[in-house]
Amino acid sequence: MASGNRAQFSSRLGFILAAAGSAVGLGNIWGFPTQAASNGGAVFLLTYLAMVFILAYPLLVAELTIGRYGASNPIRSLISVAPKQKALGSAVGIAGMLGVSGILSFYAIVAGWFFGFLAGPLLSAVGMDAAAAWLEGFSIERNLVLMLLFMVLTILVVRNGVADGIEKWSSRLMPVLFVLFILMVIYTLFQPGAVDGLKMYLVPDTSHFSPDLMVSAMGQAFFSLSIGVCTMMVYGSYLRKDADLPKTAAQVALLDTGVAFVAGLLILPAMFAAQHNGVQIYNEAGGLLDGDTLVFSVLPAMFDTMGSAGLIVGVAFFALMVIAALTSSISMLEVPVSCASEELNKDRKTVVWWIGGAIALFSTVIIFNFGSLFGLVISITTEYMQPILGLIMALIAGWIWKRNQVLEELRQGNPEISESLFWKVWPTYVRVVCPILMALVFLWPLIK
Repeated sequence: MASGNRAQFSSRLGFILAAAGSAVGLGNIWGFPTQAASNGGAVFLLTYLAMVFILAYPLLVAELTIGRYGASNPIRSLISVAPKQKALGSAVGIAGMLGVSGILSFYAIVAGWFFGFLAGPLLSAVGMDAAAAWLEGFSIERNLVLMLLFMVLTILVVRNGVADGIEKWSSRLMPVLFVLFILMVIYTLFQPGAVDGLKMYLVPDTSHFSPDLMVSAMGQAFFSLSIGVCTMMVYGSYLRKDADLPKTAAQVALLDTGVAFVAGLLILPAMFAAQHNGVQIYNEAGGLLDGDTLVFSVLPAMFDTMGSAGLIVGVAFFALMVIAALTSSISMLEVPVSCASEELNKDRKTVVWWIGGAIALFSTVIIFNFGSLFGLVISITTEYMQPILGLIMALIAGWIWKRNQVLEELRQGNPEISESLFWKVWPTYVRVVCPILMALVFLWPLIK
């Protein structure tokens, strides 16, 4: 199905770094540790890991395979595997674009916060305390300015396309992110009080387990791996035909999950190190104070206790967060941009500004109605739209797409796959087991 002039990643490593860049973002470093801290630590971690490998990984393979087979934007790719259900393919593709645009709308706001906490300490160090306080406050004006700055950066990268934009910058930024991350974790684990956070994160307390926790863990797994909103389908469409899709998907999933795990090793011990230094992180009822802004209250407080080294470590951490946010935001913006430029036959450099501008406009609406919209948009897009769309894609891949076409597409990267355990299990698993398990996760809280 590939079109001859379709843009492609220049190497498998480039794809893995770009796909991991999409997956490794604020969902891992901001969302996952916050969810883990709010839901009993180790119990949430184990449930999340189960959701990644039982549900998210099989669907990641399905989404990448549909994308590479269609070798086009999500609407055309879905129609190519379900030609008799064009309305369904179009509807799922459009819903995926709306979902990913909704995610990017709140994502850009959070990424702007990290910009503020990156620049704030630097300005403070040169005596510009008023400017630093403005950047580290949560005023409407500051949120608006920093969100727009982040969206412009994202637009500029996506404007340059796949090899010169997305792959080039993901390949540069991801290794830097990993090195910074490991150094930060090593430092944090040696702080007084950090061991208590480590225990909470690694020693399960089953009293925290609940149906709601399962829904949150599933949403987090889908959000973290960018599943259900066509991001991986678009990336799959840029993937070479000789790539082994199940193996490539496993590498992306392992890399992403590894980063989420390491993020927990950083944030939860840092929380308790901050608490050891007098920072209040829990309220009287035992709940987290300001879950959405947890890292912005806990980590700067820890950096402040480190003396002059705190400035360097703090700037390094928030630089890491901006890098993680950018590698994900470029993949999200690519979904509607690739679709609009192909369906409307318009120049990418024009389309990216129109769509980026529309998403920024919605982000502006959220900023001016933060209390009522921010959490609502996060919940609708990540806890409901992503899993539901992922479920529909599983049904398309399992029930509508012809089995021999699926096998032929997978064979291009692994000629022996029809004899493998993966092929003996995966088609039935995606067709039957994934939908049943996802339905149970959604329905269990209602049944209980």
